[in-house]
Amino acid sequence: MIPEVKKSAEQKMHKSLEALKADLGKVRTGRAHTGILDHITVDYYGSPTPLAQVANLTLIDARTIGISPWEKKMGAVIEKAIRDSDLGLNPATVGDLVRVPMPALTEERRRDLIKVVRGEAENARVAIRNVRRDANTELKALLKDKKVSEDDERRAQDDVQKLTDRFIAEIDKALQVKESELLAV
Repeated sequence: MIPEVKKSAEQKMHKSLEALKADLGKVRTGRAHTGILDHITVDYYGSPTPLAQVANLTLIDARTIGISPWEKKMGAVIEKAIRDSDLGLNPATVGDLVRVPMPALTEERRRDLIKVVRGEAENARVAIRNVRRDANTELKALLKDKKVSEDDERRAQDDVQKLTDRFIAEIDKALQVKESELLAV
């Protein structure tokens, strides 16, 4: 019973960490990468479809993303979807290719993005702590039902705390990497 509780807690903490990494990937630095456009959907024959399912996404250079629509008429739709998104990007169509240049970040914008990133990291820490709390509650319930001994319950709580410390350290490391990326000019 205790191993299942610990395994479940570890899986949930891992998912929280992966969610943070995905969120940090969407915060844009000065460099272009196609992951920035992952959440953009376009109207494809009346249904919202992810951009990657209607076009080829490539990096033209360090500051430009190239989008090659599979159907010619999708170029304008893709351009409009990117322009209307919350990314602050200004795509331009050149023939069949939609070019998305990444504007350089100002110092003020970098500071704002660091605040956003720190908020994301704190949300991930809270999620990890909530998983710890839930696991400890399950362990106490097992002890109350006399399914485990007090010593086993105490050892399991220590293990859950070690897991929590490990994942919070990984969150801090990911935050530090992203902050240094944002501050790099």
